[in-house]
Amino acid sequence: MVRPPLTPEQLAAGKRLGAYLRQARGERKPTEVAHAAAISPETLRKIETGRMATPAFTTIAALAQVLDVPLDQLAHVCLTPMDLSKTA
Repeated sequence: MVRPPLTPEQLAAGKRLGAYLRQARGERKPTEVAHAAAISPETLRKIETGRMATPAFTTIAALAQVLDVPLDQLAHVCLTPMDLSKTA
């Protein structure tokens, strides 16, 4: 099964998510955060730079827990204003 290419909106959401997680990490070392979340430092680097635009839910849940960020906050970071208006 071939995965369809990501849309520009999905790529933009991945960049927003990565930037938010990078900011939430603050001064903590990437290796420390990656180890605590049970992911590789390279995976964390790819997420933070937007090169991995659609990481697995379990990866994001682990990062949210390690960084003490509510999952619903991460969802809002990824959603566009149009997406948010659909849920209201």
